[in-house]
Amino acid sequence: MGLGPRLVVAGTQSGVGKTTVATGLMAALRGRGLEVAPAKVGPDFIDPSYHALACGRPGRNLDAWMSGPALIAPLAARAAIGADILVVEGVMGLFDGAADGSLSSTADIAHLLDAPVVLVVDCSAQAGSVAALVHGFSTFDDRIRIAGVVLNQLGSAGHETMVREALAAAPHPIAVVGALHRDERFSWRDRHLGLIPVAEDPERIAASLAALSAVIEAGCDMEAIEAIARAAPTIAAGDIPPPRRVGSARIAVATGRAFTFSYPDNNEALASAGAEIVPFDPLHDTSLPADIDAVVIGGGFPEVMAEQLSANAPLLAEIRLRIANGLVTWAECGGLLWLAQSLDGHHLAAVVPAQALMTKRLTLGYRTAVAQVDNPLGPAGTELRGHEFHYSAMTPPGDALQLAGRFGQGPEGFATSTMLATYLHIHLAARPDIAEHFVSAAIASRTAERAVVVT
Repeated sequence: MGLGPRLVVAGTQSGVGKTTVATGLMAALRGRGLEVAPAKVGPDFIDPSYHALACGRPGRNLDAWMSGPALIAPLAARAAIGADILVVEGVMGLFDGAADGSLSSTADIAHLLDAPVVLVVDCSAQAGSVAALVHGFSTFDDRIRIAGVVLNQLGSAGHETMVREALAAAPHPIAVVGALHRDERFSWRDRHLGLIPVAEDPERIAASLAALSAVIEAGCDMEAIEAIARAAPTIAAGDIPPPRRVGSARIAVATGRAFTFSYPDNNEALASAGAEIVPFDPLHDTSLPADIDAVVIGGGFPEVMAEQLSANAPLLAEIRLRIANGLVTWAECGGLLWLAQSLDGHHLAAVVPAQALMTKRLTLGYRTAVAQVDNPLGPAGTELRGHEFHYSAMTPPGDALQLAGRFGQGPEGFATSTMLATYLHIHLAARPDIAEHFVSAAIASRTAERAVVVT
């Protein structure tokens, strides 16, 4: 499989400014009649939901730390199937990543994809210094090439003129392909984990995106940006080894406004292993889908809708009984909270013997993990790589996994032979064995679990 026209949109710093520019650029390119494929560097779930709205196709993640560098080009090629152009939004600043020496930054992804970079620069409170900043970014790492600059947060026409003049006089001038002035339409709504997921307010966000696309179209040289992407050399991407089909199983997957964090690659991996994916909404559905063999409850914002989730007593009672009777279950982060006894005082499923509370402390970072007991993702001793991102805490924390990050380690999560509930988010692209094990567990437990329910 080959990978054609593409570009990486990176920022000089973290923040939603880069995200709004990248997403608006995707929408503007699509508005010009192009089929645009979106991707996001790193483990984030929320930005891809905006990308999906802008492009009309799933937002994908390119995370070299979780998936390994060898799979980045194949994952990008999968994202770009049938598209005219692939636009990849970076994570944090261009050179920020796991900071443990492993490939993980936006610059690393740009290098692995041999993709040109469009650099979004926050010009607030500076003019001539922008030239020094861009010069430093463009010369810091000779693996990457910054092909264009978008000036963001300009204060006036005079401010724009000064910045442009400074860049033109720099030792190695880089083309300015966009100039965006301060505009309230760039101030998208956000809260503790970043932007609000599209599923929570799709109509309003779609209207904001349309306005943003118009601003990008007016303020950027779209022909130049498209030419940058088309100048990227075609590269051979290779294939992603799929899971083996191990049989057939119906797997219910939590969706809706409260559970929006899901990697498309994970559902596709489970489907390759033999799963039929059946969505359900824990906010509104009063029962699980019929004839399911397993359930996956991903992340999201159950803390924002805890009162509504708590009010859905029939579903909470059913999930409690079914998991106790052996329904194969995989819960991540928000799913872990839903299975807790309570969340900020709101009674929930009471599957795991712990209470959840929201805190002011952010837990964030990549983790390696070792399973301490047999569970549906693998036997005791299984090694996992994933990511944590939450403001909540569980009391007690559980001991199903032994997590290790750069600055510490400790036990976390809850497990039985048929359930794993953890804060850890896992991407299955590099781990077909996990998909195979989970579907196999669902098939193996089918007869026993249904017999207990019937009894």
